[in-house]
Amino acid sequence: MSAVDRRVARRIEVHGTVQGVGFRPFVYRLGRSLGVDGWVRNDGGLVVVEAAGSRDALAALVARLRTDAPPRARVGEVRVREVRDGVPVAGSGFRVDPSAGRPAQTGPAVREIPPDLATCDACLSELVDPGDRRYRYPFLNCTDCGPRATIVDALPYDRERTTMRAFPMCPDCAAEYADPTNRRFHAEPTACPACGPRLAWSTGAAGTTSAHGEQALRAAEALIAGGGIVALKGLGGYQLACDATDEQAVARLRSRKRRPTKPFAVMVADLAAVVRVALVDDTEAVLLASVARPVVLLEPVPGHRLADSVAPGAPRLGLLLPGTPLHHLLLADLGRPLVVTSGNLSEEPIAIDDLDARQRLATVADGFLSHDRAIRSRYDDSVTRVVAGRPSMIRRARGYAPEPVALPVAAPEPLLAVGAQLKHTFTLAHGTTAVVGPHTGDLEQQSTMEAFQANLAHLSSVVGIQPGIVVHDLHPGYLSTQYAAARPSSRRIGVQHHHAHVASCAAEHGITGRYIGVAYDGLGMGEDGTLWGGEVLIADLASYRRVARFGRAPLPGGAAAVRRPARMALGYLFGAEVLDDPPAEGRLHNAGLRLAAPFLRRLPQREVDVVSRMVARGVNSPVASSAGRLFDAAAALLGLGDDATYEGEAAVALEAAASRVAGQTAGRGELPWRLAGRDGLLVYDPVPTLWALLEGVRDGAGAALLAARFQATIAAVTVALCTEAAARYRLRTVCLSGGVMQNHLLARSLLTGLSQAGLQPLLNQQVPANDGGISYGQVAVAAARLRRG
Repeated sequence: MSAVDRRVARRIEVHGTVQGVGFRPFVYRLGRSLGVDGWVRNDGGLVVVEAAGSRDALAALVARLRTDAPPRARVGEVRVREVRDGVPVAGSGFRVDPSAGRPAQTGPAVREIPPDLATCDACLSELVDPGDRRYRYPFLNCTDCGPRATIVDALPYDRERTTMRAFPMCPDCAAEYADPTNRRFHAEPTACPACGPRLAWSTGAAGTTSAHGEQALRAAEALIAGGGIVALKGLGGYQLACDATDEQAVARLRSRKRRPTKPFAVMVADLAAVVRVALVDDTEAVLLASVARPVVLLEPVPGHRLADSVAPGAPRLGLLLPGTPLHHLLLADLGRPLVVTSGNLSEEPIAIDDLDARQRLATVADGFLSHDRAIRSRYDDSVTRVVAGRPSMIRRARGYAPEPVALPVAAPEPLLAVGAQLKHTFTLAHGTTAVVGPHTGDLEQQSTMEAFQANLAHLSSVVGIQPGIVVHDLHPGYLSTQYAAARPSSRRIGVQHHHAHVASCAAEHGITGRYIGVAYDGLGMGEDGTLWGGEVLIADLASYRRVARFGRAPLPGGAAAVRRPARMALGYLFGAEVLDDPPAEGRLHNAGLRLAAPFLRRLPQREVDVVSRMVARGVNSPVASSAGRLFDAAAALLGLGDDATYEGEAAVALEAAASRVAGQTAGRGELPWRLAGRDGLLVYDPVPTLWALLEGVRDGAGAALLAARFQATIAAVTVALCTEAAARYRLRTVCLSGGVMQNHLLARSLLTGLSQAGLQPLLNQQVPANDGGISYGQVAVAAARLRRG
């Protein structure tokens, strides 16, 4: 026998997202096709293979584990070592062995679990086939689709460690599960009407179940068709659904959910239905139909038949396609778009427990369509968009989380980053792997804090990261910071808010050297004790230097100014930072206030007087260099929104107005602006810009045109600040982050303008630019600092 043909044995450990994605069945078929002997099994959070055969066959096996892996798998490291004892017997064949409960890997590798997967085409064919035993069964799935992260209790990923253990397989399902030629071979959530979960329908305060199965589904559909609101138990939590074309139904949902104006997501049956209500390019179509099934923000077409109150005042519609068999059935049977929104009251965590859902949603829903499969982890819908041809995350949850995001600098020990306050996420990290937890909500009440802690405990246990160091924001008032404060100071790392923002963008793009960071958001605590929000930094992952900012203005009443943009406008009118040299006090108090007279008359005189005195005396009026608050002020001065029922509402109205005249501002693009020096920083003075807005209002220019010119001004200012920084520090890469970068028009303008200036702009894609990406940025900073010692 030649050396090439001599029999050898290898033990192979495959790390990555390799459980819950059909990897064992794939390895089984691969091993059989190559004629090797041995076995494959789940082992902790990885897949272990032991095989014997010719050198060529073993080499092909190792290579094809990467090249031919199932589409939902993510193969990371593949470790191979020689086996000398207990070599599989020649001719014994290849098999799937029972899982081992303890991980066999060495080193800091993280156990990975896949996100939930949208229903595949093969299962959809069965769903609509009257001759199939799973016809119209709302819980059918296979190795290529179905629940994963939302049902996992622990790894290795086997049925007994998921919430499906409550449903013993019937003989038919068990036979499919054991058949290597069947696509349900080792599909852990597999089920059918004879043995799996089933629907239940209930109404009324008592919550007594009145129907099951198909009858329950028909009852829910009848209620929606009649204008009612249904609480629907989805994959990652309860959802609230109603007819998206029924203005009265949508208005009732807004009133009951206490969500006056924030846009609702709309689910439609297919891409053909999408194009009837929105403009869709090829990238957006791919994103809509992807296995993650996110909500995608799209430009609406004129005259669409959705209710006006679905997305009042918003420049874009949030649309999604069905992701589960139940959603497919609802959309097909009802033949109309549905509002499908989080099953909670405004600002609360989404409900996942049946009793909790009934208690919290009893005043919202007219009926409950539930089922008896428990939800182990809370996952809301993800929200995405496409900017300049590339997907960009707005909210990272179902379909994406908890899929890992790479760290360019390895964390030398396990880390937990607890994020910020709004749009909260947390991140667990070790080595080069960061696991970003799902969107939780705003950490402003105890129920959300409890949801965060429950999600953290579960995910930490499943992925095997027990953090030794906690990374947090600098703001002492954030509940996340207070959570971290319980740790000894030697086991905590504080990271400045805006450094975390730009680091999140740099890290996901693999940038480890210096870059220009642009962080535009609402408010974040600066290291000088003031509130920041319009910042240009020179940074790397471990450190930063502030080189430019927006001019400051007071926030009269603090948080009250965030909820009322009209107050923010008064803050600029009465107390904008004076950047003239020599100082020209009262620029806006004189001619500016005369220009603002129509705006001031619109407000209660008492409010104007009180705010004027507060600003003059410095009472409860912290100053901020905030881009977000400047957008609020501009929107209020243009009459686009004096109050905000959700964070950023006025800025959304400003973008919506500007979108109506996009492309019509040639030759009239920018309003006046100027840069000034202050304390070694380059400072954008917004006063001339705001003055010009007031002059435009006086002269009868439309609010839409002025909004577009305001946004063009901010883009021009940003390009100027970055160009100056690039020349001074000899840098080209610009990382754009912060909640203001959710403004589609601004983000697109910055990508274009910075590129034309010879720079390389980058925008968050895998994690949100808003505060949902802060925790990932925090671990990237902490890992780099620890590596530097």
